[in-house]
Amino acid sequence: MVFVVTNLLVKLFVKDYQKTNLPVVRTRYGILSGLVGIILNVILCTVKFITGSITGSISITADAVNNLSDAGSSIVSLLGFKLSSKSADDDHPFGHGRIEYIGALVVSMFVIAMGFDLLKTSFGRIREPQPVTFSVFSAVILFLSIFGKIWLAYFNKSLGKRIDSPAMEAVAKDSLGDIAATSVTLVSLIASRFSSLPIDGYMGIVVALFIFYAGYSILKTTIGPLLGSTPDEELVKNIQEEIMSYPGIVGIHDMIIHDYGPDHLFGSIHAEVPSDCDIIDIHDTIDVIERTILSKFGVQMVIHMDPIAVNDERINALKEMVLKIVTSIDSNFTIHDFRVVDGTTHTNLIFDLVVTHKYINRKAEIIDLIERELEKKDEKYFAVVTVEQSFV
Repeated sequence: MVFVVTNLLVKLFVKDYQKTNLPVVRTRYGILSGLVGIILNVILCTVKFITGSITGSISITADAVNNLSDAGSSIVSLLGFKLSSKSADDDHPFGHGRIEYIGALVVSMFVIAMGFDLLKTSFGRIREPQPVTFSVFSAVILFLSIFGKIWLAYFNKSLGKRIDSPAMEAVAKDSLGDIAATSVTLVSLIASRFSSLPIDGYMGIVVALFIFYAGYSILKTTIGPLLGSTPDEELVKNIQEEIMSYPGIVGIHDMIIHDYGPDHLFGSIHAEVPSDCDIIDIHDTIDVIERTILSKFGVQMVIHMDPIAVNDERINALKEMVLKIVTSIDSNFTIHDFRVVDGTTHTNLIFDLVVTHKYINRKAEIIDLIERELEKKDEKYFAVVTVEQSFV
């Protein structure tokens, strides 16, 4: 039933709903999610507020205000989708996609603020208990509210997966917190029939903790892309495998993925090619790869060609020797742009070393380790190392 209603709404209100790669379709999904959230939460808020006023239950009234906050969150989410769909302009050449992340961040602030307010009210109810009137009608209202929120959580989770939306994922998590909160409120209402203790206040604190957790989860999910989080591992792997599948590409390194909002991904990578290859042919190959990555993975990739010697047995052997040394320090280390410059008194082994972020402040120590190991191999070997950080 939940699945059927969700699909029905999508088919009725989202034109070309299957073409989720189109910005206009993505915006329609966002508007549908926002409108459904606003309507359902306003209804729940109104019914619960009336019920809370009749029964004198602070936890029911707080749950009503929480639904009002959720309606506000849906409005923010809706506006976020509308604004993020704006085309690029002179001041924002990468588009406005990150507004969706900002919208989800604002939602988390709403949720956390609601938790603080409820916590304060609940402590007040414990200090000054007030009677709560139990009624079957109130219990039924809360019970139906739980089912409504279960559907809303599924609805936003389903739509969020279809268009890969952090804002919808945030609203879905908020709904899960609401389910827990309303469940606790229902338990509080039933318990008030059998005890005169200020259970309502204690349950209000539990509800507040659920709300805090929901807000924290949303905050954690959305702040990462705004700060610049690590790209999806599966996406990185797929792009790397795609590039390496083409003839003439012998290695890749220095991949960077910039996230400017869902469907607004930009990237760059260095592709190693044989130094004796036909420059026109390999340039055509690079063009094909860039277009393929855009169509397959939605990433506008810029590929820089690095010519390297691949048929020199001595250079290949020295490169393999250096690689064994650096991976003995950490198996995640990689090298690229390896070159050999011979002199009368020494041989320079020139290369870039890619390390993880935890080593970036230990450059001198790592280079010293490499130099000592090279000296054991041959005193004439000198390491000329550029240490870089991996961003994927």
